Parts: sequence; C-alpha cells; structure tokens
Amino acid sequence: MKIAVSGKGGVGKTTLASLLAHTFVARGFQVLAIDVDPSPCLADALGFPRALVQNLKPIAEMEDLITERTGAKPGTMGGFFKLNPRVDDIPDRFSVTHRGIRLLELGAVKQGGSGCICAESVLLRQLVSQILLQRNEVVLMDMYAGVEHLGRATADMVDALLIVAEPTARSLATAAQIKQLATDLRIQHLYLVGNKAQDQADREFIAANSPGLTIIGFLSADKAVLDADRERKPVYDLSPTLVREAAAIADALGQNEP
Repeated sequence: MKIAVSGKGGVGKTTLASLLAHTFVARGFQVLAIDVDPSPCLADALGFPRALVQNLKPIAEMEDLITERTGAKPGTMGGFFKLNPRVDDIPDRFSVTHRGIRLLELGAVKQGGSGCICAESVLLRQLVSQILLQRNEVVLMDMYAGVEHLGRATADMVDALLIVAEPTARSLATAAQIKQLATDLRIQHLYLVGNKAQDQADREFIAANSPGLTIIGFLSADKAVLDADRERKPVYDLSPTLVREAAAIADALGQNEP
C-alpha cells in the first residue's frame, strides 16, 4: 500500500505515521517511511538512533545531486533542465534503516512556491512518482499540512490519504481545506483519523464535524506520546492502547484497499 498522511500542524500526523510503520513491519511487510515535512521529525518518532539520523540529509538540499540529475543548479529559474531525471537509486542510496523501516527525507522546495517549475521540484516529483509506482513495499508519506508533493501524475497512485484531525474546530477546518486540495488532485481515497480523543464526547465532536470524510479510526489521547518524545523512543513501544488502535486503522485500510 502507498499511504500519505496529512493534517494541521501539531495534530499528530507523525505519531500516526510512526505507529503505522511499526505496525506494518510487525506484520512482515517492508516499509519505506518518507518525511516530507520541511522540519523533519519522523526519525525521532520512529526511534531512530541519533548516530544513524546524522547520515540523513533531505533530498531537496542535495545541490550536487540535483545538478547532476537535472542539469540545472538548484535555486535557479528558467533555462533548460531534464524533466525526467534518473531517481530510481535515490531511495536506497540516501536512506537509513532501523528496525525494518527504511527512512528517507525529502525536504521542501524553498523558492517559487509549491507549483514552481524548477530543478528541485522536478526531481522531487519524479522521485515521488517512482516510489509510488515502482517500490514493492508499504510506503508511508508523512506530509506537511498539504499535498504539494502529490501532483496529478501521482495522485492516483496513492491508495489512501489519511487526514488527521484533533477534536477542535480549527483542526477540522484544516482537514476540510486539505480535502479540497486532494479533491482537486483527484485523489479518490480520503479518510479522516481522529486523534487525541480523550473520551466519547471528543469522538462524537470529530464525527459530527467531519468535512464529509469517512472516519477510518481514532487514536486516544495518551501521555505515552509525550513520554516517547522525552525518552526518544517510538510510542509504539510505550502505548499498548495506541498500538491496538493503529492496528485497527491498518486493518481498515486493508479492507478498503482498491
């Protein structure tokens, strides 16, 4: 399966992505986790050792690689460059692996906006397309609060876009905006995950205010998330409750797989 996770900043996208990554590994799958956030933190959530993470660098910041593959220097606009650069070797060469999870950091294009036609954006889009089309493993993309890395050419390759929301009006309003962006890209399989639910009232609030999205599961509010962050451990190791809830979401994804 190829799964993207999005939502308002701070709602728990990375927590969900990390839980699902460990869940799928526990079920015997190979997993490629991709951190798309310009301030990457998925490595910490997954429990990757610091010494290993030091070897990671976002692809968007690899100027020599971008120049080599596209023929254009990053940060320049106009001119000529390859629109289909080679990217098939990038996931294996520039990732790190821990506990059966391969981790890759994409980074963000810093000039021209999400729609810019520049060497960096072309390389990243080509890379995402190759990963979604060719990689024979579970792919989990921890997105920023949007879907800018998914163009029309790759949107139909995503088996599910999980939009995470907490029980607040602003979080659900952002979920509605992301739904519209995803709909514009013709992403067909959109689901809402309610996070930080303290009780049934929180779950009912999310359900009542869902922007027309099917709710595929809930994650409870759990102090283990804070403990995991402080101890630099995956929450998967500290919260049996969240492990069960993530497993239920994975089961639901399997049942809804195209």
